[in-house]
Amino acid sequence: MVSRDDIESFLDRVSAEGATYEELEPGLWRVRPSGMMEADVVVHYNPPVVLLRLKVMNVPTDDAANSRLNRRLLELNASDLVHGSYGISDGAIVLTEALELSHLDYEEFQVSYESMTLALATHMRELASYREEA
Repeated sequence: MVSRDDIESFLDRVSAEGATYEELEPGLWRVRPSGMMEADVVVHYNPPVVLLRLKVMNVPTDDAANSRLNRRLLELNASDLVHGSYGISDGAIVLTEALELSHLDYEEFQVSYESMTLALATHMRELASYREEA
């Protein structure tokens, strides 16, 4: 089974490709992808899985916009996301993925991490139209 130290070594390899990360508490890291994206991927070592979570935006307060957004997120879950999914947590739209530690290797971790950041980059323009002005 993959250990907490193994996950940190995976993050070291991701950071070699331009991302940065910091450990917030034992087994919980915030990863900042390289490039223009201003979104953090939270990595939580929580045996028997490691969870990757990315906050996309706050849930709209307008019921009609919220309804349209929820429908669109379900469509994206079915068509564009292989392992992860969009969901709602603490008033925010999040993109999450859970990976089993029993057979996890770096390549699987990297693919999951990159698929999340790619999904956000691909979907962000469309999803931004549902954001409310602050």
